Amino acid sequence: MPAITVHPEGWKPAKGYANGMVAEGRVLFVGGQIGWTADQVFEAKDFLGQCEQALKNIRAVVEAAGGTVEDIARLTWYVTDKREYLAKQREMGQVYRSVMGYHFPAMTMVVVSALVEDEAMVEIEATAVLP
Repeated sequence: MPAITVHPEGWKPAKGYANGMVAEGRVLFVGGQIGWTADQVFEAKDFLGQCEQALKNIRAVVEAAGGTVEDIARLTWYVTDKREYLAKQREMGQVYRSVMGYHFPAMTMVVVSALVEDEAMVEIEATAVLP
């Protein structure tokens, strides 16, 4: 059973995320992924590029476990610059859809003062439920 969006009756539509997801299967916890490559190199020096790479890294882990992006039930984003994210929301949507398609799991975004890797601007962790 793929992850199914849960939306309480009468609530305004969620834009770019789901309020809840329900799924059944094996649970995969994907550790925080940052915007570096498989070789642990930051090729992207900008926020959008690092978001794209972090999402690609998550997709790679999910696929390595036998899943697809549609199996992702939750994403938690840690960003170091709220203003950067807000200023680039339209472009962020394009980047997100280029990697994740039109699958919008439950999401949380947290603004943090820094990440462990000095060059990192974003870290994203995921929970997927695999068939």
